[in-house]
Amino acid sequence: MTHDHEQTESDWRDELRSRGFRLTPQRELILTAVQDLGHATPDQVHAHVRTSSSAVNLSTVYRTLEVLEEVGLIRHAHLSDRAPTYHSVHGHEHFHLVCRNCKRVTSVETGVLGSLRATLAAEHGFEIDEGHLTVFGTCQGGCAP
Repeated sequence: MTHDHEQTESDWRDELRSRGFRLTPQRELILTAVQDLGHATPDQVHAHVRTSSSAVNLSTVYRTLEVLEEVGLIRHAHLSDRAPTYHSVHGHEHFHLVCRNCKRVTSVETGVLGSLRATLAAEHGFEIDEGHLTVFGTCQGGCAP
């Protein structure tokens, strides 16, 4: 996965500063790890960061993920009954399909939610938080239980 870290880094700094935070080296490493990994648990982010720096511990990863989500640079979704999975908000807005058999995670553009979004708004006055949406089910063929 390729990222334009130079341009995005400026955006990160601006967004963090506007919310009263600095882009520390640890925050930058953790944010870059989330972007590089695509979808990652805190443990996966920690393992990725540790390849660059042994100075970042797991509690720092958890605290930083919370800050980065509060600022709006990343989001989390629950793709299993375990730890949340984090992903960058840069790029396309998407939700997740998770196969209960093979555990495959598929990112889906939110545009397919059009009629569901409209029905929930009209009939229930409800707005979907699409970035946190995860739909569990099973793949059709080709996956073993």
